[in-house]
Parts: sequence; C-alpha cells; structure tokens
Amino acid sequence: MVREFIVEADGGSRGNPGPAGYGSVVIDAATGETLAEAAEYIGIATNNVAEYRGLVAGLRAARALDPTASVHVRMDSKLVVEQMSGRWKIKHPDMRPLAAEAATVLPASQVTYEWIPRERNKHADRLANEAMDAGKRGKQWEASRSTAELDAPRPQADRGAPPGDAAAGAAKARAALAGTRDDTGTRGDTDARAARNVAGTASQGWSAAPDLGAPATFVLLRHGETALTPEKRFSGSGGSDPELSAAGRAQAERVAAALAARGTVQAIVSSPLKRCQETARTVAARLGLDVTIEEGLRETDFGAWEGLTFGEVRERYPDDMNAWLASSKAEPTGGGESFAAVARRVATTRDRLVAQYAGRTVLLVTHVTPIKTFVRLALGAPPESLFRMELSAASLSAVAYYGDGNASVRLLNETAHLR
Repeated sequence: MVREFIVEADGGSRGNPGPAGYGSVVIDAATGETLAEAAEYIGIATNNVAEYRGLVAGLRAARALDPTASVHVRMDSKLVVEQMSGRWKIKHPDMRPLAAEAATVLPASQVTYEWIPRERNKHADRLANEAMDAGKRGKQWEASRSTAELDAPRPQADRGAPPGDAAAGAAKARAALAGTRDDTGTRGDTDARAARNVAGTASQGWSAAPDLGAPATFVLLRHGETALTPEKRFSGSGGSDPELSAAGRAQAERVAAALAARGTVQAIVSSPLKRCQETARTVAARLGLDVTIEEGLRETDFGAWEGLTFGEVRERYPDDMNAWLASSKAEPTGGGESFAAVARRVATTRDRLVAQYAGRTVLLVTHVTPIKTFVRLALGAPPESLFRMELSAASLSAVAYYGDGNASVRLLNETAHLR
C-alpha cells in the first residue's frame, strides 16, 4: 500500500530581501502524526526564495522517509503553489532553477499542491520563525529532525524565542519587492532580485496577470494641520500630541466630502494620536462608519527633537542629525525611534491589516513617516527615498495589495480636494 504524506512548508524574509528562513513539516496523512521537521536560517534572501527552499526541504524529508510515497504539499504561498502546479508561468529566469529543483526531488506524478490560508500553516511558520530568530542572534541555524527526535529539546539558541507570526510572516505581502535594499541599507543577493514579477503581474503587462481577485486597498490619509504643521516642527509620538488647528479641521471636512463622493471606503483605521483620531472621526461621520484604532499607525517618536524645527535640531544636535540623515538605523537624540524600527512596525501592521481587509478598501488615517514607509516598501525603494517624497497635510495616497504578494502604488500626495 502506498504511503501518503502531507508536506507543509513556509518561508519568510524580514525585509524582503532580509534575514530569511524556512520551515517544513512532514505529516502522516492517515494518522496526522508529525514524522519529520526541517528548518534553516538561510541568510539574506527574499520571501519567494525562502518559500521555495522550504518546499524543497519538505519534499526531501518526505523522500528520505519513503521515496515511493504520495505527497500532498500545502503552502500559504499562492505563487509557489500556482507555479508548481503549472497554472502560472515562471517568467523570471532567476526563479526557474528553484522551481526546477523542487520538481526533481520526487516524480511529478507523486506530488500534488494545495494553497491554504496562513492560519492553517502555523507549524511550518513557527519553524521558519525559529530559524530567523536564531539567525538574528548570529546563529547559522539548521535543523532536520525525524520522528525519533521530535520530542527532544530544541537547541539552546532558540529556546524561548517568540514565534513572531506577525513580524516574520509579514513577508507574504512583501513578495516581489526584490532587488532593493533592506532597512540596514544592505543590497540583497542575486536571489533577492529573482522574485520580482515572477507571476507576470507588473512589468510583464496586466493582460498576462492571473485572476487574483480584488486587492486589499489602503487609502492613506495624512491628518489635517496642527499648530505645529505650518512651522514644520517635528511632531511625533513622543511630543505634546496636538489637536487639529482650525485650518486642519477645515481640511478634514474637505477630505471627508471628497471621500464621500467617491464612495469606495469600507472601513476606517486610525493612529491613536489626537490629530489622526479627529481627522478620522470627521470622515467617519460623513461616511457612516466606525473608527478602529491601530497603534502601529502612530508617528515616529522623535525623542528630544519633538517640537523643534529642522534648523533648531541641526544647531543643537548636529552630530545626531548627521547620523540620522545618513542611516535609517540611527535614532533621534534622547532615545527616539529609528526609521528602520518604524519600517518593521509598519510592515507588521500592514500585513495584519492586509489579511483583515482582504478584497476591501480601507482608509488608514496616519502620519508622514508611516505613509511614506507604506509607499517605500510597496515600491521596494531604499530607505533614503523617505527624504524624497512630499506629503501635504490632509493629502491622500493609495496602495493596493494583491493575493500573490505584489503591491501597486496608485496615488501619492493627492490634494485636489483641498483646492
């Protein structure tokens, strides 16, 4: 009698490209028993590379148990499942060797593929996160364990490491943003560039794109003016938390009217800071919607720079200002928040909201840095691009997120409704 295995595999990249790892598990289809686990920290790579590496490891583990077994692969990567099933073409030449390697582990007649939601892939996701957590601590971690070893203690290096589902699984919505720098400014490897447009959904032309359904669309609204806005003072999470000025309240009314006329917003999520909540409530009153508060949408904490102008900071803290302008990892004076830290926070928030509002249009009322970060990550642009975008008070931007992980920037700094 032919044995039947289920292989669940996952991969993640914290930065895409960034520190990456995969996890795989082989399950006896008849009993549900876990037969083998595999996980590895693979260094700097993209999400797509990590997903494929996880698939290959899982297939190899299944082959080692029984090379004649029937294997049913379950993954939450739509791209990998559709490509390996032959329904999507693999257009990027650098991705073809990964798929070819996966296809040669076992005969195609023995392997079937199924896409599953991320919440049903927690075992492999946990293993991938454990590998990435170990890698973050400088451990070149690799684990491959059979049934006899599964009850043994895990390596000391990764005991107590949080699964990090939201942070590491975040790679799903960052897939295809390849060939760019991560928040450390480090250039990814050749594999990092391989993920771009593998499903033909961007530069290859929309006519060749698969039907991915309606995207999750984020309409990004910067709050209206406060008393600090026209003076161009640093105003983040650690300052006085100012309310809207009279001009800001008028701006909120105008953007509310414009959004009501469009009639596409289905939900509203706001930063917890007063200026955003006030803007959000004005729009919500016009649209007849409730406002949900999301901590991840708050502005950067600018530390000792809160309330100061750029010139004042340059005069008082010249060395700290120069470091901040030169590196996304530098923090403002007094323990403020680096742009790298903001990017991690925004990416985690983005992925949670993409999953929550799949196929819907949601208004995110937030601040300059988070909005620029949403756009930067969608474009795969380097950290210094944050200094090259203009975002006016009460302006609208928009990014759409598709089922294969691709993102499309649809609008930036729209202010026609204010004129």
